[in-house]
Amino acid sequence: MSKARLVITALFVDHQTPAEVAARYGVHRAWVYKLKARYEAEGEAAFEPRSRRPKTSPAALAPEVVDLIVRVRKQLADAGLDAGPETIAWHLEHHHRHRVSRSTISRHLTAAGLVTPEPKKRPKSSYISRATPATLYDSMPKALPRPATDPDTHERIRHDRVDNAGSVTLRHNSRLHHIGIGRTHARTCVILLVQDLQIRVVNAATGELLRELTLDPNRDYQPTRAPKGPTRKTTK
Repeated sequence: MSKARLVITALFVDHQTPAEVAARYGVHRAWVYKLKARYEAEGEAAFEPRSRRPKTSPAALAPEVVDLIVRVRKQLADAGLDAGPETIAWHLEHHHRHRVSRSTISRHLTAAGLVTPEPKKRPKSSYISRATPATLYDSMPKALPRPATDPDTHERIRHDRVDNAGSVTLRHNSRLHHIGIGRTHARTCVILLVQDLQIRVVNAATGELLRELTLDPNRDYQPTRAPKGPTRKTTK
């Protein structure tokens, strides 16, 4: 017999006081009063195990936000654009004024059956959406007819977001470099296509080529070389 039933039996059959029952079974008197009130209100249902799950979840997303996540995902996918959690988070924040973490978006996409499990080693092609814009296609390294591939060539694809200063970071030979993109692109989700020192920076949402450069490994910041101010007109 459970301790709860022993307490109820002592209270309602043996007619002991809550103080006597608490002392007899070594339990807190407040718990005895609580169990007594539950039994008087619910009867035998008072002995059923109670869920520890909170009645409300303050951190849970509102249903309309969950629906918005699914809708934005569909709109991006139908347009042939990147529809990953990071891109969706950018659209939610900049177009709908909702700030949602990538992990939360990923969790709701999975619950909606919109995420397909991927292999442990992700192919490079999976980073690009199925209807790739022409600008993104033009920015990709092309396969050229040559006898053999140089084994010393290193290629990689990296996702990032332009910081408030208008730059992204890239590590080369254990040294971190800052690549200037421009303040107008601050907070933009981008894809870095890296082939040794040749780098292309592409807008992850639109496929627009934002910058193409050859990395200078001897300097930290890679400037855009863009003029700092408006060009002054000369008078004749």
